[in-house]
Amino acid sequence: MNNAVAGFSKLSKKEKINWIAKEFFSNPKEAQNIIRNYWNSDEKLQQLHDEFIENTITNLYIPLGVAPNFLINGKYKTIPMAIEESSVVAAASKSAKYWATRGGFKATVIDTEKIGQVHFTFIGDAQKLDDLFNQIKPKFFSDTQSITKNMQQRGGGILDIQLKDKRNLLENYFQLHATFETKDSMGANFINSCLEQFATTLKEETQNAGLEVQVIMSILSNYVPNCIVRAEVSCPVEDLTEKHISNPRDFAERFVQAVQIAEAEPFRAVTHNKGIMNGVDAVVLATGNDFRAVEAAVHAYASKNGQYSSLSHAKIENGIFTFWLEIPLALGTVGGLTSLHPLVKLCLEILQKPSSKELMEIVAVAGLAQNFAALRSLTTTGIQEGHMKMHLNNIINQFEATEEERHLIKAHFKKTAISHSAVVEFIENLRK
Repeated sequence: MNNAVAGFSKLSKKEKINWIAKEFFSNPKEAQNIIRNYWNSDEKLQQLHDEFIENTITNLYIPLGVAPNFLINGKYKTIPMAIEESSVVAAASKSAKYWATRGGFKATVIDTEKIGQVHFTFIGDAQKLDDLFNQIKPKFFSDTQSITKNMQQRGGGILDIQLKDKRNLLENYFQLHATFETKDSMGANFINSCLEQFATTLKEETQNAGLEVQVIMSILSNYVPNCIVRAEVSCPVEDLTEKHISNPRDFAERFVQAVQIAEAEPFRAVTHNKGIMNGVDAVVLATGNDFRAVEAAVHAYASKNGQYSSLSHAKIENGIFTFWLEIPLALGTVGGLTSLHPLVKLCLEILQKPSSKELMEIVAVAGLAQNFAALRSLTTTGIQEGHMKMHLNNIINQFEATEEERHLIKAHFKKTAISHSAVVEFIENLRK
C-alpha cells in the first residue's frame, strides 16, 4: 500500500475523505460515515470550523463541562472546562465547594510582561555595536509606530528593547530582547510584527554604519517568567476538618510533606504538576487560548532553579494552613478564537467576560483547586477510589452496556473494588 499522495491540500473536502477512507480502511463506507457523523448539521458553523486549520475532514469532540461554586476574590464563578479525562471536573467542583466555606480562593496578577527576540549574529567590535544600538534605540520605537498605535490606545505597547550579548552561549550570537504589554490580547501577531520591523531597522542601521549583522530569526518567546499570577487558599488548621479529615493537624502536616516531596523529587513533581495542568489546560482550551504555549512556559518555569520542581507550595505557620502556586500565563480574551468560536464566546460569557488579568486568576485557581483535590485524595483515601468510580462509566460505554446491564454493573461495584479487568469479567459473566 502506498500512502503517499501528491497535491492533497488542493483536493476538495469530499475528495480528501474518500482518499483517506479507501487508503486506510477495509470498510471505506463505514469510515466515511464516522467522519461525517461528527460534522455539525449547521453548514455555516461547520465551514467556520473547517477554516480554523488546514486539510480539515471532521471535528474531534472534547467534552465541555462546568465547575460551579468557585469563590475567587469574593465573587462566585462557574468555570467552563474542556477535557476528556474523567474526575477532573468533579475534583475541581469538590475543591471549589470545600474552599467556598473557608474564605475562598485569593488570586493576584503579579505582572503581565511578554517577551520577543530578534536573534542575529555579528562579527566585529561588540562595543561599536553597543554604541550604535544606544544611538538608534528610539528608531525601533518610531519605526513600529504604525503597528503599535492601536495597542498603545488600549494601554499596551513596547515596554523596552535591550541588546544582549550571548556569545557565551554561541559564537557571534546576539539578540534584541524586547518586552511588551498586550493588555487583553495574547498578542502573538502584534509582537511578531514588531520584531520583524525591529529586524529590518537593525539591518538598515547597521549597514549604514558599516557594521555587518545577519538576522537569523525574529519570534516571540512563549516563556513568560514576568507574566505571573498567584493563587492561594488558607484557613486555620482546625477548619480543615471534613468527612475524610478527622485529624486536621495530621492531614495538614501530611499535605505539606506531600508538597515538599514534589518540590524535591522530579519524578513526583512531573505527575504533581500534570495534575495542576489538568485544571489549567481545561480552562485555557475552553476559552480559546493556546494550551501548548501555556504548557511549555509553565514547565520551563518549574525548572527555573536548575531542577524540575513543584509549581505549588504549602506551609503551616502560626496555626494557619496555606497552599499556593505561582505560574506564568500569557492569555487573551480578545482576538483569535475568542471572537470566532461560538463555544469559546459562550465560555467567556459564563465567566462574565473577564479581562485577560481576570482570566489569568481564574485559570490559576482552577490549577490550584485541581492540585488540592489530588493531594487531599492521595493523603487520605488514595487517588484511585474516586477516579475509578468515574472511570467505570467509560468502561461501561466501551462495552455498549444496555440500561439493565448498566444498573446491575453499578450496583455490583458499589461494594466491590473497581478495576478494568474486574468490570470486564463481570460484564462477560453477565452476558453469559
